[in-house]
Amino acid sequence: MYLTKQQILRMMGISLMVVICTLIQAGRHNNHIPQEGPWVVRGWFQSRDQVQALAEWIEPKMVDHETGTLIAEVDEDLYQFMLTLGFLVEVDVERTLELQMDRSIPSFSCYLTVEETFAFAQDIVANYPNLAEWIDVGDSWEKTQNSENGYDLMVLRLTNRTITGDKPTLFAMSGLHAREYAPGGLTVDLAQYLISNYGSDADATWLLDDHEIHLLLAANPDGRKMAESGQFWRKNKNNDFCPDSNSRGIDLNRNFEFMWGCCGGSSTNSCSETFRGPSPGSEPETQAVIDYIRSIFPDQRGPNVTDAAPNNATGVFLDIHSYGGCVLWPYGFDSTPTPNATIQSFGRKLAFFNGYRPEKASVSFDTDGTTDDFAYGDLGIAAFTFEVGTTFFQNCTSYNSTILPDNLEALIYAAKVSRTPYITPLGPDARVLNLSNSQITIGESATLTAIIDDTRYNNLIGTEPTQTVANAEYYIDTPPWSTSETPVPLSLAPSDGSFNSAEEEVTAIVDSNQLGLGKFTIYVRGQDTDGNWGAVSALFLEVRQDLSVLFGQWPGEVTILDMIPLVD
Repeated sequence: MYLTKQQILRMMGISLMVVICTLIQAGRHNNHIPQEGPWVVRGWFQSRDQVQALAEWIEPKMVDHETGTLIAEVDEDLYQFMLTLGFLVEVDVERTLELQMDRSIPSFSCYLTVEETFAFAQDIVANYPNLAEWIDVGDSWEKTQNSENGYDLMVLRLTNRTITGDKPTLFAMSGLHAREYAPGGLTVDLAQYLISNYGSDADATWLLDDHEIHLLLAANPDGRKMAESGQFWRKNKNNDFCPDSNSRGIDLNRNFEFMWGCCGGSSTNSCSETFRGPSPGSEPETQAVIDYIRSIFPDQRGPNVTDAAPNNATGVFLDIHSYGGCVLWPYGFDSTPTPNATIQSFGRKLAFFNGYRPEKASVSFDTDGTTDDFAYGDLGIAAFTFEVGTTFFQNCTSYNSTILPDNLEALIYAAKVSRTPYITPLGPDARVLNLSNSQITIGESATLTAIIDDTRYNNLIGTEPTQTVANAEYYIDTPPWSTSETPVPLSLAPSDGSFNSAEEEVTAIVDSNQLGLGKFTIYVRGQDTDGNWGAVSALFLEVRQDLSVLFGQWPGEVTILDMIPLVD
């Protein structure tokens, strides 16, 4: 019979500090583990109940039920608590050293402070007043106590305000948990991408013309300022509970009204990381989000937990966190299936772009009073939580090389399908759009090619069915969803002569004689054999006058210089 490391440690009564000192003496990786926490540990478990019991105190990260492992950040008390729960625990030296480095915001040039974030948004509004609006939606906890302190909660609304009418909405928020740096970078960089590419990139342009993008860039600004100073801060700064300690505050992502405190997915201990607060929506930050979400989205779902929103329900809600590498959808409070089953298809599509695990939020452990359960449960919005990256204080090299490009694609896709998020992700994507020449003269033609692809799902957990591409079409200037003008579909033919696979290259000849002069937007979409139309992609085509033909009409040897009048 062999004893596990966990059993040996318990029998010997060895504390975490002894384990740490032993590892230091061993000189693992020629590094030294800091003797003061927090530490990053890897825990091995035998049942989901162990994970759930731990989740009532802290939020485990990177939970893998197949291997029975998770990652957590702990102090000595929590380390001992994990042993009590039956975990086998080992300090992760590399992650601990990364966690213990300078966490103050000056060490991270790729992220903005709260003040810099606000200034960034204000500059966008000043420079692009027709595309951006900066909206005060509420106050932080500190500001409710003293108007001289704390912050306003501000939403950056992006849309072309000169184009009116009903527009589908994407709402994305970041920074609800203060110490998570990468999420705030993503919402800022999404805004920067859309604004800087408006007018030059066709997708960025039609997204702002025909959709609305609402970005809450700093959902917990009081807490974020604590993290920016290097503190390991998660909650808001409410000092009425666990007062005058670094463990004070409310976990805002356990404080939302829907199924608040229902199911063991949060803590009643005021010093716990997952303390849900004294009542549903008790915190001003939480209430600001609730009120704003209800003001921009219609109520599309019935009162019962099992009621589904209609298939053509509109709107997408994203709450971006770190870390763990997953895309989560409701419900998180227990194993109740999401009534809108196709939200799984949407989640697997989003996870295709960033490579994360797509799963229902309760797979790893139960949570209650969360943002995505509220958005879906209260209003029927297609809601997701992203857990991005591999650490709370993500270094800029990893952020710029991986987290930003992978997740920016996912965010843009979410915006594209926000008109009908329970339908459009079922269809094939239009990608790799190309024109043989994006600038042609009148009388010329251009060859349009694209790939229509029904395979772009992440199947790490389960398998998403795919279908054969059945149709492809393009539209010029008037998109297929237009109600103010009649859209005119034009056919794209399969390059190999027949639609017979889930991924098809398609082509068409665009004749400038049918267009006239100007800059045109070409929208492309594809349909599968189940009748599902997928997300639209677009590009620009510019048709110009042929100046050589124009000047060739003049008699003799007339040149452009001859046409310039001389002045005595």
